Amino acid sequence: MAREEKRALKPNDFPGGIHPPENKQQSTGEPIGSIPLAEKLVVPLIQHTGTAAIPVVKLGDKVLKGQLIAEADGLISGNIHAPSSGTVEAIEPGPMPHPSGMEVDTITIRTDGEDRWCELTPCEDFRQLAPIELLEKIRDCGVAGLGGAGFPTAVKLDPHGGTEIDTLIINGTECEPYITADDMQMRERAGEIIAGVEMMAYILDEPDQVLIGIEDNKPEAIEAMRAAAEGTRFDIIVYPTKYPSGGEKQLIQILTGREVPNEGLPANVGVICQNTGTARAVYRAVRFGEPMISRVTTVVGEALERSRNIEVPLGTPIRHILKQHGVHRGLMQRIIHGGPMMGFTIEDDRTPVIKTTTCLLVPTDSELPPPPPAQACIRCGFCAEACPASLLPQQLYWYARADDREKLQAYNLFDCIECGACSYVCPSTIPLVQYYRAAKGDIRIAEEEKEKSDRARERFEFRKLRLEKAEKEKEAKRKARREAAEQARKQREQQAASGNGDSASGKAAKEEADVVAAALARVKAKQSSPEQQLARAKRSLTSAEHRVERMQKKLDAADDAQRDQLAAQLKDAELKLQDARRKLADAQAKASPSAATDAADVQSGTGGSGEEGGHGGQSRAQSAIEKAKAAAAARASMDPAEKLAAEIEALRARVAKAKARLEKARAEQDENVDAFATALEKLQEKLDHKMRQQQEQDGEK
Repeated sequence: MAREEKRALKPNDFPGGIHPPENKQQSTGEPIGSIPLAEKLVVPLIQHTGTAAIPVVKLGDKVLKGQLIAEADGLISGNIHAPSSGTVEAIEPGPMPHPSGMEVDTITIRTDGEDRWCELTPCEDFRQLAPIELLEKIRDCGVAGLGGAGFPTAVKLDPHGGTEIDTLIINGTECEPYITADDMQMRERAGEIIAGVEMMAYILDEPDQVLIGIEDNKPEAIEAMRAAAEGTRFDIIVYPTKYPSGGEKQLIQILTGREVPNEGLPANVGVICQNTGTARAVYRAVRFGEPMISRVTTVVGEALERSRNIEVPLGTPIRHILKQHGVHRGLMQRIIHGGPMMGFTIEDDRTPVIKTTTCLLVPTDSELPPPPPAQACIRCGFCAEACPASLLPQQLYWYARADDREKLQAYNLFDCIECGACSYVCPSTIPLVQYYRAAKGDIRIAEEEKEKSDRARERFEFRKLRLEKAEKEKEAKRKARREAAEQARKQREQQAASGNGDSASGKAAKEEADVVAAALARVKAKQSSPEQQLARAKRSLTSAEHRVERMQKKLDAADDAQRDQLAAQLKDAELKLQDARRKLADAQAKASPSAATDAADVQSGTGGSGEEGGHGGQSRAQSAIEKAKAAAAARASMDPAEKLAAEIEALRARVAKAKARLEKARAEQDENVDAFATALEKLQEKLDHKMRQQQEQDGEK
């Protein structure tokens, strides 16, 4: 006890701090109580620092109290369990406690009133398990910090990077006005808290110091904790009340004199800090296998008939809690989630209790008057004097207003714990913390966007390098093939020039050269074949005709708003059709007599040699061209009815030719009979369609 008293007499101090009215007596007059189970429990899938959990249940599932309903997604995440037995009624976005009022995915459970537990796995003696097994049990039970941002406890108790932890601090400060949840738990459940501390010390390989810090405004809690810790090596450190001594970095400085570096973690100075409520939750998880499905929450305010602390299931709507405490809606100014210094207003009373809900404050206007309008900063410096993190709030305020993110980070914005001390002492009533909170959010979003952009740029650059490398490899292969071919050609030429013409090697080289030359000539001739050009021209003409047909149908069915645009598209299609007809005429003129489509003007067997044959070919080509031009000019001058009649006649001729070709193929048992039949079927469909169009035109007349 001598060492304990020595420590109690010589705590350290931290810079800044304030002494707002405590207002804690309102909620400490009754023991920790409970309320009737709500009809529905709305359980958000994110109740902690990190990523949201992933549902493992579906609509209509029956669940038991303590059953896993959503599992952690990654290291910095937490399991979510059913706070009571019932039926999964919805998995949908719903409200959660947040300054922005945002919605997150939630699981709604309609309770059955039976409150039946699922099967649990208790542990009689935690020392029979390895520390890693205890961490796994804590992780499986979804235990998160109950005094701050809700950081997953298993992650916090397993520091990475080989950091040596020599001090475990248990935070029983609870410095924020009105909140007494930890105070009441230390008074009534000190034994469970100390048991949880023993487990955490075991997991951390028995650190040199285990310090339990409590402010001197909690005499009953101090007495109960000292009695529970008797016989252990744990030190109960009592220090003067000052806000915000419950901040993690401030408490470490008070109890150890160590300062956590800028944007650093307590583990960087060999310290792990946990809340008293978290210690009790660790004990319940290990000893009884109970997951974190409830917490002690302070319900207080002059707008309530009854103020006290209650053990409330997570997911219980705030509306249900206030109703059980006799809320006066007419007197209620607002609902504050947390305390008056660091809490935020809840607009929707359907919002549920989550793991970090320390307090529900329901004040009246006289109890917590609304702040007056903000005025201009007078540069008094009170904010800097009150800041427990030794920051320059005035400078941060100006940089936040100017959105100067570089300066904000240079002035250590992220060391701000958002305690509200600067806003509390500001004579101009400037809501400084709101500016800092918004600036932090903007910087985080900008950093996330930059990270995404950097990853995208890296992927692009890697792809570019990969493509360049592949192209260089291809070019190297092409160059090697060219060089090999050139070398082979030179060798053949040298052999042909120096060798004997009758030798076997000379003959082989000459034959090889002749074969290559012949193959190249065949490919060239095939590429420039008039028959192929004619076939392509025919296909182009058919495609152009079909396009004109489709555009004409669209124009006929269009309303007035679309007719001009479709008319322009139809005109363009008709111009392309004329061009296709011209190209077909040119191809017919260049084709041999057997490949020309206009057989009536091609005389078979008249091809001669010499000049006469050449002049005959030219006259036939000229004749075909003139005829094609005349046919095109005639079609251009036709009205729609005449064009339709001409198309029908042409299709009938094509159908007749297709029938003849099909019959001939069947007679000769040609393997392409099916293809000819399909072609005939399509032509017949086109002819039938055109004839129906003609009948419709005749009917309109």
